[in-house]
Amino acid sequence: MNCIVISLKKNFFTILFLLFTTSLILFSSSNLEAAKSGLILWSSSVLPSLFPFFIATELLYRTNFVNILGKFLTKFMRPIFNVPGESAICLILGTLSGYPMGAKLACNLKESQVCSKYEAERLLAFTNNSGPLFILGTVGASMFYSKEIGFLLLSTHLLAALTVGFLFRNWKKNKDDISKRFLEYSRKSENITFSNLGEILGESIKSSINLIMTIGGFIVLFSVIISICNHLNIFENLSNVFCYLGIPKDILTPIFSGILEITNGLKLSSSLQVKNLSINIIVSAIILGFGGISVMLQVYSVIAKHGLSIKPYIYGKCLQAIIAGFYTFIALQAFPIFTYAL
Repeated sequence: MNCIVISLKKNFFTILFLLFTTSLILFSSSNLEAAKSGLILWSSSVLPSLFPFFIATELLYRTNFVNILGKFLTKFMRPIFNVPGESAICLILGTLSGYPMGAKLACNLKESQVCSKYEAERLLAFTNNSGPLFILGTVGASMFYSKEIGFLLLSTHLLAALTVGFLFRNWKKNKDDISKRFLEYSRKSENITFSNLGEILGESIKSSINLIMTIGGFIVLFSVIISICNHLNIFENLSNVFCYLGIPKDILTPIFSGILEITNGLKLSSSLQVKNLSINIIVSAIILGFGGISVMLQVYSVIAKHGLSIKPYIYGKCLQAIIAGFYTFIALQAFPIFTYAL
Protein backbone atom coordinates (compact mmCIF):
# COMPACT_ATOMS: atom_id res chain seq x y z
CA MET A 1 0.00 0.00 0.00
CA ASN A 2 2.84 2.41 0.85
CA CYS A 3 4.44 1.72 -2.52
CA ILE A 4 1.16 2.61 -4.27
CA VAL A 5 0.84 5.89 -2.33
CA ILE A 6 4.45 6.87 -3.10
CA SER A 7 3.94 5.98 -6.74
CA LEU A 8 0.79 8.12 -6.96
CA LYS A 9 2.57 11.10 -5.39
CA LYS A 10 5.52 10.73 -7.73
CA ASN A 11 3.40 10.37 -10.85
CA PHE A 12 0.50 12.66 -9.92
CA PHE A 13 1.06 15.18 -12.71
CA THR A 14 1.76 12.41 -15.23
CA ILE A 15 -1.60 10.81 -14.43
CA LEU A 16 -3.37 14.19 -14.37
CA PHE A 17 -2.02 15.30 -17.76
CA LEU A 18 -2.73 11.88 -19.24
CA LEU A 19 -6.37 12.14 -18.13
CA PHE A 20 -6.54 15.66 -19.54
CA THR A 21 -5.18 14.54 -22.92
CA THR A 22 -7.63 11.62 -22.99
CA SER A 23 -10.52 13.98 -22.21
CA LEU A 24 -9.44 16.26 -25.06
CA ILE A 25 -9.81 13.32 -27.44
CA LEU A 26 -13.08 11.98 -25.99
CA PHE A 27 -14.83 15.36 -25.96
CA SER A 28 -13.07 16.85 -28.95
CA SER A 29 -16.10 18.53 -30.53
CA SER A 30 -17.25 20.36 -27.39
CA ASN A 31 -13.67 21.18 -26.43
CA LEU A 32 -13.15 22.78 -29.82
CA GLU A 33 -16.16 25.04 -29.27
CA ALA A 34 -14.96 25.88 -25.76
CA ALA A 35 -11.50 26.78 -27.07
CA LYS A 36 -13.07 28.99 -29.73
CA SER A 37 -15.21 30.72 -27.10
CA GLY A 38 -12.18 31.33 -24.91
CA LEU A 39 -10.21 32.67 -27.87
CA ILE A 40 -13.06 34.98 -28.85
CA LEU A 41 -13.35 36.21 -25.26
CA TRP A 42 -9.62 36.95 -25.18
CA SER A 43 -9.48 38.64 -28.60
CA SER A 44 -12.67 40.68 -28.24
CA SER A 45 -12.45 41.76 -24.58
CA VAL A 46 -9.14 41.05 -22.89
CA LEU A 47 -6.72 41.92 -25.69
CA PRO A 48 -8.12 45.36 -26.66
CA SER A 49 -8.73 46.45 -23.06
CA LEU A 50 -5.52 45.25 -21.39
CA PHE A 51 -2.81 45.31 -24.07
CA PRO A 52 -2.64 49.14 -24.39
CA PHE A 53 -2.54 49.39 -20.58
CA PHE A 54 0.35 46.91 -20.44
CA ILE A 55 2.38 48.99 -22.92
CA ALA A 56 1.58 52.25 -21.13
CA THR A 57 2.53 50.69 -17.78
CA GLU A 58 5.85 49.42 -19.13
CA LEU A 59 6.70 52.86 -20.53
CA LEU A 60 5.64 54.66 -17.36
CA TYR A 61 7.74 52.36 -15.20
CA ARG A 62 10.85 53.36 -17.17
CA THR A 63 10.41 57.03 -16.25
CA ASN A 64 10.83 58.77 -12.89
CA PHE A 65 7.15 58.25 -12.09
CA VAL A 66 8.05 55.61 -9.48
CA ASN A 67 10.31 58.09 -7.66
CA ILE A 68 7.60 60.75 -7.71
CA LEU A 69 5.11 58.33 -6.14
CA GLY A 70 7.67 57.40 -3.51
CA LYS A 71 8.14 61.00 -2.40
CA PHE A 72 4.43 61.71 -2.07
CA LEU A 73 3.02 58.37 -0.87
CA THR A 74 5.62 56.98 1.56
CA LYS A 75 3.68 58.50 4.48
CA PHE A 76 0.63 56.58 3.27
CA MET A 77 2.05 53.23 2.09
CA ARG A 78 4.57 52.62 4.90
CA PRO A 79 2.31 53.08 7.98
CA ILE A 80 -0.73 51.34 6.49
CA PHE A 81 0.73 48.56 4.33
CA ASN A 82 4.37 48.46 5.54
CA VAL A 83 5.77 48.83 2.01
CA PRO A 84 7.76 51.64 0.34
CA GLY A 85 5.93 54.59 -1.16
CA GLU A 86 7.23 53.63 -4.61
CA SER A 87 5.15 50.44 -4.42
CA ALA A 88 2.00 52.53 -4.86
CA ILE A 89 2.59 52.01 -8.58
CA CYS A 90 1.63 48.34 -8.07
CA LEU A 91 -1.63 49.32 -6.41
CA ILE A 92 -2.55 52.07 -8.88
CA LEU A 93 -1.47 50.58 -12.21
CA GLY A 94 -2.17 47.02 -11.08
CA THR A 95 -5.76 47.99 -10.31
CA LEU A 96 -6.24 50.01 -13.49
CA SER A 97 -4.73 47.34 -15.75
CA GLY A 98 -6.12 44.25 -14.01
CA TYR A 99 -4.54 40.83 -13.58
CA PRO A 100 -1.60 40.09 -13.44
CA MET A 101 0.02 43.53 -13.79
CA GLY A 102 0.27 44.03 -10.02
CA ALA A 103 2.42 40.90 -9.72
CA LYS A 104 4.63 41.93 -12.62
CA LEU A 105 5.25 45.38 -11.13
CA ALA A 106 5.99 43.86 -7.71
CA CYS A 107 8.64 41.70 -9.37
CA ASN A 108 10.06 44.76 -11.15
CA LEU A 109 10.34 46.65 -7.85
CA LYS A 110 12.11 43.72 -6.22
CA GLU A 111 14.57 43.36 -9.10
CA SER A 112 15.20 47.12 -9.02
CA GLN A 113 15.84 46.85 -5.24
CA VAL A 114 13.09 49.33 -4.50
CA CYS A 115 11.56 46.82 -2.08
CA SER A 116 12.68 43.64 -0.35
CA LYS A 117 11.48 40.13 -1.10
CA TYR A 118 8.94 40.11 1.72
CA GLU A 119 7.69 43.58 0.88
CA ALA A 120 7.09 42.34 -2.67
CA GLU A 121 5.19 39.36 -1.26
CA ARG A 122 3.01 41.72 0.79
CA LEU A 123 2.23 43.55 -2.44
CA LEU A 124 1.15 40.27 -4.05
CA ALA A 125 -1.54 39.87 -1.41
CA PHE A 126 -3.53 42.97 -2.34
CA THR A 127 -2.34 44.69 -5.55
CA ASN A 128 -3.58 42.07 -8.06
CA ASN A 129 -7.21 42.94 -8.71
CA SER A 130 -9.80 42.96 -11.45
CA GLY A 131 -9.64 46.16 -13.47
CA PRO A 132 -12.45 48.75 -13.50
CA LEU A 133 -13.01 48.22 -17.24
CA PHE A 134 -13.76 44.55 -16.59
CA ILE A 135 -15.97 45.10 -13.53
CA LEU A 136 -17.88 48.12 -14.84
CA GLY A 137 -18.08 47.07 -18.49
CA THR A 138 -18.12 43.30 -18.67
CA VAL A 139 -19.70 42.44 -15.30
CA GLY A 140 -21.87 45.48 -14.59
CA ALA A 141 -23.06 46.60 -18.03
CA SER A 142 -22.88 43.34 -20.02
CA MET A 143 -23.81 40.71 -17.42
CA PHE A 144 -26.06 42.53 -14.94
CA TYR A 145 -27.14 45.27 -17.38
CA SER A 146 -26.62 47.78 -14.58
CA LYS A 147 -23.90 50.41 -14.14
CA GLU A 148 -24.93 50.81 -10.50
CA ILE A 149 -24.21 47.16 -9.73
CA GLY A 150 -20.88 47.51 -11.52
CA PHE A 151 -19.91 50.46 -9.30
CA LEU A 152 -21.05 48.56 -6.20
CA LEU A 153 -18.92 45.52 -7.08
CA LEU A 154 -15.93 47.71 -7.96
CA SER A 155 -16.18 49.60 -4.65
CA THR A 156 -16.41 46.49 -2.46
CA HIS A 157 -13.70 44.78 -4.52
CA LEU A 158 -11.19 47.60 -3.96
CA LEU A 159 -12.15 48.11 -0.30
CA ALA A 160 -11.62 44.41 0.33
CA ALA A 161 -8.22 44.55 -1.39
CA LEU A 162 -7.12 47.50 0.79
CA THR A 163 -8.33 45.67 3.89
CA VAL A 164 -6.27 42.62 2.94
CA GLY A 165 -3.24 44.86 2.40
CA PHE A 166 -3.61 46.26 5.92
CA LEU A 167 -4.03 42.77 7.42
CA PHE A 168 -0.88 41.56 5.62
CA ARG A 169 1.26 44.52 6.72
CA ASN A 170 3.19 42.27 9.14
CA TRP A 171 3.75 39.40 6.69
CA LYS A 172 7.30 38.08 7.39
CA LYS A 173 8.10 41.36 9.11
CA ASN A 174 10.56 39.70 11.46
CA LYS A 175 12.45 38.21 8.49
CA ASP A 176 13.11 41.50 6.72
CA ASP A 177 16.86 42.11 6.44
CA ILE A 178 17.33 45.51 8.05
CA SER A 179 20.79 45.86 6.57
CA LYS A 180 19.27 45.69 3.12
CA ARG A 181 16.37 48.03 3.79
CA PHE A 182 15.69 50.16 0.74
CA LEU A 183 13.98 53.14 2.38
CA GLU A 184 16.65 55.55 1.15
CA TYR A 185 17.14 53.83 -2.17
CA SER A 186 16.80 56.20 -5.11
CA ARG A 187 15.91 54.29 -8.24
CA LYS A 188 17.71 55.50 -11.35
CA SER A 189 15.06 56.18 -13.93
CA GLU A 190 15.58 55.62 -17.60
CA ASN A 191 16.88 58.64 -19.47
CA ILE A 192 14.33 58.41 -22.27
CA THR A 193 15.22 60.53 -25.27
CA PHE A 194 14.20 60.55 -28.92
CA SER A 195 17.32 58.52 -29.72
CA ASN A 196 16.38 55.54 -27.49
CA LEU A 197 12.60 55.95 -27.50
CA GLY A 198 12.21 53.43 -30.33
CA GLU A 199 14.28 50.82 -28.50
CA ILE A 200 12.40 51.28 -25.22
CA LEU A 201 9.04 51.25 -26.99
CA GLY A 202 9.98 48.03 -28.80
CA GLU A 203 11.03 46.35 -25.55
CA SER A 204 7.80 47.46 -23.86
CA ILE A 205 5.70 46.05 -26.71
CA LYS A 206 7.58 42.73 -26.65
CA SER A 207 7.13 42.41 -22.90
CA SER A 208 3.43 43.27 -23.17
CA ILE A 209 2.93 40.75 -25.99
CA ASN A 210 4.44 37.96 -23.91
CA LEU A 211 2.16 38.83 -20.99
CA ILE A 212 -1.06 39.16 -23.02
CA MET A 213 -0.33 35.92 -24.92
CA THR A 214 0.16 34.11 -21.62
CA ILE A 215 -3.18 35.41 -20.38
CA GLY A 216 -4.85 34.29 -23.61
CA GLY A 217 -3.37 30.82 -23.26
CA PHE A 218 -4.74 30.47 -19.73
CA ILE A 219 -8.20 31.66 -20.78
CA VAL A 220 -8.41 29.14 -23.63
CA LEU A 221 -7.00 26.32 -21.46
CA PHE A 222 -9.43 26.86 -18.62
CA SER A 223 -12.36 27.26 -21.00
CA VAL A 224 -11.58 23.73 -22.20
CA ILE A 225 -11.12 22.46 -18.63
CA ILE A 226 -14.53 23.83 -17.62
CA SER A 227 -16.07 22.19 -20.69
CA ILE A 228 -14.57 18.84 -19.65
CA CYS A 229 -15.82 19.30 -16.08
CA ASN A 230 -19.32 19.95 -17.41
CA HIS A 231 -19.20 16.79 -19.54
CA LEU A 232 -18.06 14.73 -16.56
CA ASN A 233 -20.71 16.40 -14.33
CA ILE A 234 -18.00 17.34 -11.82
CA PHE A 235 -19.65 20.62 -10.82
CA GLU A 236 -23.02 18.88 -10.66
CA ASN A 237 -21.73 16.15 -8.33
CA LEU A 238 -19.88 18.64 -6.11
CA SER A 239 -23.03 20.72 -5.85
CA ASN A 240 -25.03 17.65 -4.83
CA VAL A 241 -22.53 16.89 -2.06
CA PHE A 242 -22.59 20.42 -0.63
CA CYS A 243 -26.38 20.54 -0.86
CA TYR A 244 -26.46 18.35 2.24
CA LEU A 245 -24.95 21.30 4.15
CA GLY A 246 -28.00 23.39 3.29
CA ILE A 247 -26.32 25.46 0.57
CA PRO A 248 -28.57 25.97 -2.50
CA LYS A 249 -27.34 24.05 -5.51
CA ASP A 250 -27.87 26.97 -7.90
CA ILE A 251 -25.38 29.07 -5.95
CA LEU A 252 -22.70 26.35 -5.81
CA THR A 253 -22.40 25.82 -9.56
CA PRO A 254 -21.18 29.36 -10.42
CA ILE A 255 -18.91 29.37 -7.36
CA PHE A 256 -17.20 26.13 -8.42
CA SER A 257 -16.88 27.44 -11.96
CA GLY A 258 -15.52 30.76 -10.67
CA ILE A 259 -12.93 28.95 -8.56
CA LEU A 260 -11.46 27.69 -11.82
CA GLU A 261 -11.99 30.70 -14.11
CA ILE A 262 -13.41 34.06 -13.09
CA THR A 263 -15.26 35.08 -16.28
CA ASN A 264 -17.29 31.89 -16.65
CA GLY A 265 -18.17 31.94 -12.94
CA LEU A 266 -19.37 35.54 -13.13
CA LYS A 267 -21.44 34.78 -16.22
CA LEU A 268 -23.23 31.97 -14.34
CA SER A 269 -23.69 33.99 -11.14
CA SER A 270 -25.21 36.96 -12.96
CA SER A 271 -27.80 34.68 -14.57
CA LEU A 272 -28.85 32.92 -11.36
CA GLN A 273 -32.63 32.58 -11.12
CA VAL A 274 -33.12 33.46 -7.45
CA LYS A 275 -35.71 35.48 -5.57
CA ASN A 276 -33.51 38.47 -4.80
CA LEU A 277 -30.83 39.92 -7.03
CA SER A 278 -28.66 40.54 -3.94
CA ILE A 279 -27.63 36.86 -3.90
CA ASN A 280 -26.29 37.12 -7.44
CA ILE A 281 -24.33 40.24 -6.53
CA ILE A 282 -22.80 38.73 -3.37
CA VAL A 283 -21.75 35.57 -5.24
CA SER A 284 -20.21 37.74 -7.96
CA ALA A 285 -18.31 39.76 -5.33
CA ILE A 286 -16.89 36.54 -3.86
CA ILE A 287 -15.80 35.30 -7.29
CA LEU A 288 -14.22 38.66 -8.14
CA GLY A 289 -12.38 38.67 -4.82
CA PHE A 290 -10.90 35.21 -5.31
CA GLY A 291 -10.00 35.69 -8.98
CA GLY A 292 -9.88 32.00 -9.92
CA ILE A 293 -7.17 29.37 -10.26
CA SER A 294 -6.58 30.52 -13.83
CA VAL A 295 -5.48 33.97 -12.64
CA MET A 296 -3.55 32.38 -9.77
CA LEU A 297 -1.48 30.39 -12.25
CA GLN A 298 -0.95 33.52 -14.35
CA VAL A 299 0.47 35.27 -11.29
CA TYR A 300 2.59 32.22 -10.46
CA SER A 301 4.02 32.20 -13.97
CA VAL A 302 5.06 35.85 -13.51
CA ILE A 303 6.68 35.51 -10.06
CA ALA A 304 8.28 32.06 -10.48
CA LYS A 305 11.55 33.48 -11.84
CA HIS A 306 11.88 36.07 -9.08
CA GLY A 307 11.96 33.89 -5.97
CA LEU A 308 8.66 35.14 -4.55
CA SER A 309 6.27 32.83 -2.72
CA ILE A 310 2.76 32.34 -4.07
CA LYS A 311 1.39 31.74 -0.54
CA PRO A 312 0.60 35.39 0.33
CA TYR A 313 -1.30 35.73 -2.94
CA ILE A 314 -3.38 32.60 -2.25
CA TYR A 315 -4.08 33.58 1.37
CA GLY A 316 -4.83 37.15 0.34
CA LYS A 317 -7.28 36.16 -2.39
CA CYS A 318 -9.17 33.72 -0.15
CA LEU A 319 -9.44 36.45 2.47
CA GLN A 320 -10.43 39.08 -0.10
CA ALA A 321 -13.25 36.85 -1.38
CA ILE A 322 -14.73 36.56 2.11
CA ILE A 323 -14.31 40.27 2.91
CA ALA A 324 -15.70 41.38 -0.47
CA GLY A 325 -18.77 39.19 0.03
CA PHE A 326 -19.25 40.65 3.54
CA TYR A 327 -18.82 44.26 2.38
CA THR A 328 -21.27 43.67 -0.46
CA PHE A 329 -23.80 42.17 1.96
CA ILE A 330 -23.49 45.23 4.23
CA ALA A 331 -23.85 47.60 1.27
CA LEU A 332 -26.96 45.79 0.08
CA GLN A 333 -28.50 46.08 3.55
CA ALA A 334 -27.74 49.79 3.62
CA PHE A 335 -28.92 50.38 0.03
CA PRO A 336 -31.78 47.91 -0.61
CA ILE A 337 -32.28 49.22 -4.14
CA PHE A 338 -30.40 46.15 -5.42
CA THR A 339 -32.54 43.57 -3.59
CA TYR A 340 -35.68 43.79 -5.68
CA ALA A 341 -37.32 40.55 -6.78
CA LEU A 342 -36.48 39.20 -10.24
